[in-house]
Amino acid sequence: MAELKTAPLVLTGEGWADYGLVDSGHGRKLERYGDYRFIRPEPQAMWTPRLDDWQAHGEFVPASDEDGGGRWHFDAPVPREGWPLARGDVKFTASCTPFRHLGFFPDMAPVWDWMGEQLAGRSDAQTMNLFGYTGVGTLSLSQYGPVTHVDASKKSVASARENAALSGMECRPVRWIVDDAAKFTAREVRRGRRYDGIILDPPKFGRGPEGEVWRLEYDLPGLVADCRALLDADSRFLFLTVYAVRMSSLALAGLLAEHFADLPGEIEHGDLAAQEDGEGRLLPTAIFARWRQD
Repeated sequence: MAELKTAPLVLTGEGWADYGLVDSGHGRKLERYGDYRFIRPEPQAMWTPRLDDWQAHGEFVPASDEDGGGRWHFDAPVPREGWPLARGDVKFTASCTPFRHLGFFPDMAPVWDWMGEQLAGRSDAQTMNLFGYTGVGTLSLSQYGPVTHVDASKKSVASARENAALSGMECRPVRWIVDDAAKFTAREVRRGRRYDGIILDPPKFGRGPEGEVWRLEYDLPGLVADCRALLDADSRFLFLTVYAVRMSSLALAGLLAEHFADLPGEIEHGDLAAQEDGEGRLLPTAIFARWRQD
């Protein structure tokens, strides 16, 4: 029976050559993406910035209402089509998207590393990346075996394939699927498929390619149940992250505990956090829960 660990963890991501959290405070954060610096909103940065002067190429200014909109304002030229970054062998394109992020989620870096630890020594592991976005996590997983990458956005999957080509990994065994994540996972259950590991990063709200509506609080339990059906006692992990919701990581862990009660291993939960450059403060970015074999 999977053991639920009630004490929360902090999974900390440090900067690397092409990315770093430079400073944070007063509801904003300053980050470096290669040769460029950007300011973005960050409500959890309630403290005072360490630096007096934030020099940046651009800033995302949110809309005055709470619809999640806003726009970029630039003080220096930034390549409109994006620019290449790398982490290890994985190369990808960063760009200023209309949704305030820059084409990947850097705070997921410690998750990619953790999944690699669970699959160390494998070259035949079957894994699935649900809500896979631009594929940085998928390409990190692909060194351990075949990956099924699923995202409802045709544009995101196209960007993921471009990142694979940029990394010289276009021949890796990846299935690129444009589909509603919940519908695809349910079909995989009916097909009798199994996986060694699953990562899922669902949004709070979203729409599938055929107008399917996703609401996290209502639809996540069913998706987790289907993911559980695709895993067995020989599988290695499930990793679930959630952003921008009023929810405890313990709630996510309780959901996993219900569905993974018949499997061995342990269930952990906590915060993802990015560490400011120079071993600075920790900025929480998301909550997570994960199941893994002992």
